[in-house]
Amino acid sequence: MNTAQGSILVKAPIGSVYRRWLRFEDSRQFMTALKEVEKLDANHFFMAVTCNGKRMEGVLEIMLRVPERRLAWRLVAGKSHCDHVATGVTSFTSQSDRTTRVNVKISSPTVGGDLSGRVHQYLRNFKRLVEDRARRKESDSARSMTKAGRIELISRLSDGQVRMNDKIVG
Repeated sequence: MNTAQGSILVKAPIGSVYRRWLRFEDSRQFMTALKEVEKLDANHFFMAVTCNGKRMEGVLEIMLRVPERRLAWRLVAGKSHCDHVATGVTSFTSQSDRTTRVNVKISSPTVGGDLSGRVHQYLRNFKRLVEDRARRKESDSARSMTKAGRIELISRLSDGQVRMNDKIVG
């Protein structure tokens, strides 16, 4: 059994990090071995993975879901639910500075190679994805606040003229 674990600190609140991790359909954005994902229902996803040059297909089944805390899953191949390709647990811990610690542990009897290296790379990719999105939101929010601030500086004078930033404009 090949087992790997990794941990990373993500600069985002736990709710955002947990919800982003749960979007399995978008996991290809940070898991490079994942080639295809299709949501079957709330707890099952068809997945196609390429590992060591070999394509494997199976169904990811969420076994345990504790909101904003823990997610346990297994990936089963073919029609038999006994043929495990991999199992995993992801846990989320809120930190005092509004960051989130993400811990991942994956075990697989069939996946060889550098599973540990892949787990660490996927965590770094996930961190970059979440933090880049948070930065874009902050930037958009700052622009909106700037626009709102300008609007607040516009006032109508008693004679009907409009003043913006202490200048009469109309």
